Amino acid sequence: MKLLKPPLSLARVNSLLFSSFLFLSLSCAKLTYVTQQGWGQFKIQWQGRDYQEVLEDPKVSEAVKEKIRKIQTYKDYFYKYFEKNPTSIYSEVTFLDREAVTHLVIASIYNKIEPKKEWFPFVGEFPYLGFFDEESALDHAKDLEEEDYYTYVRPVYAYSSLGNFEDKILSSFFIYEDEELAELIFHELFHTVFFIKDNVELNENLANYFGKQMMYEYFKVSSEKQSENLKQFQKNEELRIVLVKLVQEYKNELEAKSPKNKKESDALLADFIEKSFKPRVQKACKEIRFKNCYPLSSEWNNARFAAYMTYEKKANFIESLQKKNKFNLKQLFNYLVKKYKEHEKRDIKTKFEAWIETQ
Repeated sequence: MKLLKPPLSLARVNSLLFSSFLFLSLSCAKLTYVTQQGWGQFKIQWQGRDYQEVLEDPKVSEAVKEKIRKIQTYKDYFYKYFEKNPTSIYSEVTFLDREAVTHLVIASIYNKIEPKKEWFPFVGEFPYLGFFDEESALDHAKDLEEEDYYTYVRPVYAYSSLGNFEDKILSSFFIYEDEELAELIFHELFHTVFFIKDNVELNENLANYFGKQMMYEYFKVSSEKQSENLKQFQKNEELRIVLVKLVQEYKNELEAKSPKNKKESDALLADFIEKSFKPRVQKACKEIRFKNCYPLSSEWNNARFAAYMTYEKKANFIESLQKKNKFNLKQLFNYLVKKYKEHEKRDIKTKFEAWIETQ
């Protein structure tokens, strides 16, 4: 069994609506950025091949074909589960000339655990920038670091265009095992049936939650191999809880000590990583017998902490909402849809997640 990679929640990103480049209100630098990313998106669209054609292609490996068949199975299951008409999403395959489809740049200033926001017409704020070209991502990160930001650059293997384009099956999907692939597909498809305007954080947390719970339901009657994989997912959940607590502790410490400059922040971060973060993560991995203790194999800083919290921050809110109302997953979904329509119809100024907790 292939060891699980870091949580799938850290391997996804919603694309910008690339039509934004038509708006002259954008700065020259931002206009250049959006135009470049638009070209990258259009290339992915143009290169798509009908998945049935790919399945009949003798040059394509059987392993890849099996992944495509499973994606279609997961897609069918998803739309039947929510009693929705299937969309044309994932009806074509695009083979990339690289492993990751794009690279994400998250930045956080030295005295905060908070992602730097980027604003675009129509789509609002995003807590990151994505680049189809890795070199461009690294250059942007370097520029931000010169402005005293911490940065975190990571590969992205899947994203949703939120209906602006017909999303393709990307060759980057094929690195995932069955359970990971199912969770990925369920996550991305969730964006096609429920999306809250200008609220990236909540949208990602919802898609994470539903994608994960649907994956558990799909594989609850499974082979021994799949059961072992699910055990690894559950261990990863235990580790996730430890990480969320640690990040919150450091956020509180950072705010309390309020470093005056990057040098002070560096010292505070290094002390926390060595004295608290590493020992407690190592202990957690040992206790749950989690062999792939991924948090210890890479660098953590304010930006990576901010990225992690973006995708985990509201997980407890969603779970508590389900438990409070004793909903099953479908009931929770229908409740959210109903309440969001009510929220929009009444033009309530309070954020949806804050308002729904009062209901």
